[in-house]
Amino acid sequence: MLEASAHLQLKALLRQEGRGDWPHHLTLCRLVGRSLRRGDQTLIRLAPGTDPSWLIGLLVPLALADTPLVLVADGQLRQRLLQVEWPRLRSVALHLPLWEGPTPPPRSHLWLLDHQQLLEAWRQGSLGDRQVVIPQAERLEPLLRQSLAVRLQPGDWDGLRRARPAAEPSLLELHERLSRRVLSHPRHPNRLVALAQEDEAPLRQLLSLLTPLPEPWDRWLEAGAADWTSWAEVDPGLLQWQLHRQPLAPLAQLGGLLSARGAVLVGELPRPRSGSQAVERGHGGPGAPGGLEACALGTLSFKPSVVVDLGEPAVLDPLPLYCPSGQPLPNSPHFGEHLLDHCRRLILGQRGLTLVLIDDPALRLSLTSALAAEFGSRVNHACTTPEANGVVCADWAWWLEQQARLPQPAQVVVALLPIASLEDPLTAARVEALRREGGDWFRNLLLPEAINRLQRGIAPLRQRCGSRLAVLDGRLRGRSWGQAALSALEPWVPLTRLLPD
Repeated sequence: MLEASAHLQLKALLRQEGRGDWPHHLTLCRLVGRSLRRGDQTLIRLAPGTDPSWLIGLLVPLALADTPLVLVADGQLRQRLLQVEWPRLRSVALHLPLWEGPTPPPRSHLWLLDHQQLLEAWRQGSLGDRQVVIPQAERLEPLLRQSLAVRLQPGDWDGLRRARPAAEPSLLELHERLSRRVLSHPRHPNRLVALAQEDEAPLRQLLSLLTPLPEPWDRWLEAGAADWTSWAEVDPGLLQWQLHRQPLAPLAQLGGLLSARGAVLVGELPRPRSGSQAVERGHGGPGAPGGLEACALGTLSFKPSVVVDLGEPAVLDPLPLYCPSGQPLPNSPHFGEHLLDHCRRLILGQRGLTLVLIDDPALRLSLTSALAAEFGSRVNHACTTPEANGVVCADWAWWLEQQARLPQPAQVVVALLPIASLEDPLTAARVEALRREGGDWFRNLLLPEAINRLQRGIAPLRQRCGSRLAVLDGRLRGRSWGQAALSALEPWVPLTRLLPD
């Protein structure tokens, strides 16, 4: 059987390399092999911060399978696949024919696609009966949302007027109206201005009379449903703006993508309950996807017959957590002073790398400048080459993207919990959609996403002896939902005093 052959091959590879610290290599390999052989739909949830070497356990059964397959990889994962894992397979005479590009390959090849290419292949019917393997399933929704997004730049308006010269006066008038709406909006650090459907309605009505339209206007007009949202990104220096439009629930736009085909999804997804052992459970059982995860996967017609949790080994040493009671809330006028004072004390005497995470752009830049005045060139903003005892201030998205490129931090300072801001137009639109349905938009949407980002963001601390975590956001102790976040950080031990190393 495929899983037995893959097990033996992977075991020989790990023995030859003298490595294999992750304890679930063979389990993952057998599960993927079984799913490919049976054509199942399988969901494998990894623990936050799992070592990226797990990818080899996924690739070995793909190399041995005799069924046509599609592997969806993007960004750093694709780079690791091509530069690290693929040569490892060749070192043990495992040949994995990779086919890249939009043209369908021979059935014996593994078709390597990014998320944009996956959408195009599905729309054109090129996927056929190929089984789909999707690592980094935790990023599936945002990456598909970016792939479906439509962006109108200033030059696109000129192209539309040239394509439809008879409508040029009306187009100029509508552009001027939108410009006044966008540029008169109070300036915000993120330079984003939300647009309501009524703001776009006159333009949409005019374009519906001008079809056919040049690219990308045709896609913008098609994306006119209520489950999409629009915003403008302003360049105040040039007094120009770009119009963005994205779906609120991208998986709902792709219903049927995974229907009637085998699929394997692997990722650091939130779990309905804790557990560290791999246990197979039938769909709908106690370990099946729950909450938002189940809804999202359901829109893809993905109904896993096997759901598996692959956790990390038991952590013997709890993580020291500095989070004193009585800290001010982020909307307090003294919050900035509180951050600077505590960050100064946390950095003082620290020999290793310190990471300060804060999503508010203005507050982050202000804090970075103040810390640089204290500690000089040790302090950098979103820098991937810090000093050994450096201080890097960054937002959560940057840190989650760049974790593999930085050394393990000695301490992580959470200046603000990674709760998405309602000032972001996309987040505000998602919240409004859930509110209209009568859902608890904070506990069912923002809080689970924030906890997942928090777990992934602090995962490197578990891998370094003597590291510590500091949370300076008063909401963790001062809000009722803070207990859910504290539980997600377990095991931890309170750090009541700050002492130099």
